[in-house]
Amino acid sequence: MTPSQEQEIWMYQHMVISRFFEESIEKIYMEGKTPAFNMAKGPIPGEMHLSNGQEPCAVGVCAHLNKEDIVVSTHRPHHIAIAKGVDLMKMTAEIFGKKTGLSGGRGGHMHIFDANVNFSCSGIIGESVGVAAGAALSRKMQGKPGVAIAYLGEGAANQGAFHEALNLASVWKLPVVFVIEDNAWGISVSKQASTAVKYNSDRAVAYSMPGIHIPNNDPVQIFEKAGEAIERARRGEGPTLIEIETSRLAGHFMGDAEAYRPAGEKEHLATIDPIPAFKKRLHDRYQWTEEQDEALRSQARETVDAAIQFARDSEYPAPEEALEKVFV
Repeated sequence: MTPSQEQEIWMYQHMVISRFFEESIEKIYMEGKTPAFNMAKGPIPGEMHLSNGQEPCAVGVCAHLNKEDIVVSTHRPHHIAIAKGVDLMKMTAEIFGKKTGLSGGRGGHMHIFDANVNFSCSGIIGESVGVAAGAALSRKMQGKPGVAIAYLGEGAANQGAFHEALNLASVWKLPVVFVIEDNAWGISVSKQASTAVKYNSDRAVAYSMPGIHIPNNDPVQIFEKAGEAIERARRGEGPTLIEIETSRLAGHFMGDAEAYRPAGEKEHLATIDPIPAFKKRLHDRYQWTEEQDEALRSQARETVDAAIQFARDSEYPAPEEALEKVFV
């Protein structure tokens, strides 16, 4: 299942939008938080987890999805939300805590929900697997179309819920694909220090499902393997476990000193940034020109800038609105 030129350009475009978005959020997040870092200050209070470097994991999978398909993401969700088609203006307003946000400013960046495209995420480690499996079960029981995708980090594969969800998904042959974004670090703990197996994809055999390991953070390999897994799910043949070796170019969260990283690691990761690598692929395969690239980047920048401006201009919810939409 090889991507077409149109699909490759779509993947590259959404990787660029995601990167511009994260770079913009990074700058705005630090407003009012210096000289002494205070997470509560500035226009975007609270934690912030950037996805720079992990863009291929989003576009390679979401290129195969439609609105009926369900995606449940992690606490590092922006790249996946953008690839799934979440309303960028409303998502940005939500991150700013504004009334025009997807949840009226109640959720923030780790709790993004867009029912129009069946996207959700959570700050709880490993929660996506059970939610996605449940969504897939619901679709199967109701005879409705659509597959479910659960994104999780490599550290979450050591949670009990991961194994429970994979077991039941296989028993019931659910239309779900589990996608592990292996960025090598569970917060500040290396994968080698926390996980007994080299590849989490090897665990799939214990649950009678295909396990696929994808190295090198390659969007095209991800597209090909994810496409096969998604088609398998659509045919009613059950779940697949995919583990993607990706790169977290920034810290676990904004303000992370990253003292745990070995010397030279971040410098090395910068040399294998997936966006310049994919741009080169487009040039080599399709004679992608600098003029085309600049036009795409300009449009991406305009899209991000418009979303940022919309969020800045939007009103905060009134204090009394905190009592609305609350179950008691």
